[in-house]
Amino acid sequence: MFKNKRLLTWGLLILLFSVAGCKSRYEKLLASNDTGKKYQEAIRLYNKKDYTKALALFDQLNQKFRGREEAEELAYYFAYTNYRLGDYTTSRYLFKVFADTYPNSTRAEECRFMSAYCYYLDSPKFSLDQQNTLQAIESLQLFINFYPKSDRVAEASDLIQKLRDKLERKAFANAKLYYDIGGYDVQNYRSAVFAFKNVLRDYPDTKYAEEMEYLTVHAQYLFAANSIESKQEERFTEAITLANEFVENYPNSKYLKNINHYKTDSESGIKNALKVIAEQQEAIKRYKEQLEENKKSQDEQHKTK
Repeated sequence: MFKNKRLLTWGLLILLFSVAGCKSRYEKLLASNDTGKKYQEAIRLYNKKDYTKALALFDQLNQKFRGREEAEELAYYFAYTNYRLGDYTTSRYLFKVFADTYPNSTRAEECRFMSAYCYYLDSPKFSLDQQNTLQAIESLQLFINFYPKSDRVAEASDLIQKLRDKLERKAFANAKLYYDIGGYDVQNYRSAVFAFKNVLRDYPDTKYAEEMEYLTVHAQYLFAANSIESKQEERFTEAITLANEFVENYPNSKYLKNINHYKTDSESGIKNALKVIAEQQEAIKRYKEQLEENKKSQDEQHKTK
C-alpha cells in the first residue's frame, strides 16, 4: 500500500512538471522574435476582443515598429486596446500622441476626439476633485476648435454641457454646505449668502438658480435673526431686499409662501430690534440719571457734615 502511494505521488509530480514544461502557442509567440507573426496575432486577438493578450503583444511591438510603415496602424490599435481595457489615463495619452504624430491621418480626428472622450470618462462624481472634468472640457473644446465641421462636434458640445452641469452641481453643493452647517456658527449663514451669489455669478443660467436664490434669502434671514439687536436692522433689511428680488424674478415660484413669511418676519424683526435698542438706551439713560442723583445726594451729605 505504501509503495502504491509513493508511485502515485511520483506520477503526479511527473505530470505537473510535464504541464509546466509545455508552453502554449501564445506563450511561445510572446517569447519569440517573429514580429510579423506577433503583429498578425495581436490584430486577431484584438478583433476577437481578447484585449489582455493583444495588449501584451502590442506592447512588445510598439518600440520595434517605430518608423516602419505599420507603425501608424499599430499605434491606433495600441491606443484602442488600452481603451477597451478601461485604462483611460493611458489611452487618452496614446490617442493624443497618435493625433500629434499623424496629423494628416484619416484617423487623426477620431483619435483627438477619443483622447478628449477618455478625459470625459475619467471625470469623477461631482463630490470629488474636478480637475479631470476641467481638463475634459478643455480637450473637448480644443477638438471643436480643431475640427469645427466634424460630425462629432455636436457630441462634443453635448459632453461639455454634461461636464459643466457637474461643475454647477459641485459648486452648488459646496455653497449649500455653509447653509447646512449654519446652526453651528451664525457666520456660516453669511458665508452661504456669499457662496450662493458667487455660484449664480459664475453660472447665470444654472438650473439651480431658483433654489439657490431662495436659500440665499433664507440664509440671510437666519443670519439676521441670530444676530445681536444692534446689527439686526441692517441684516433684516438685506433679507427683505433679497426677498423682493426673488418675488420679482420668480412670481410663480413654489417658494413664495416661505419667502413672504421671511419678509414679514424680517419686518417684524426690525421693529423688535429697534424697540429693544430703544429700551436699552432708555435703561442706560435712567441708569446714568440714577448715578447722577446718587452723586448729588452724596455731595450734599458731605456738605452737612
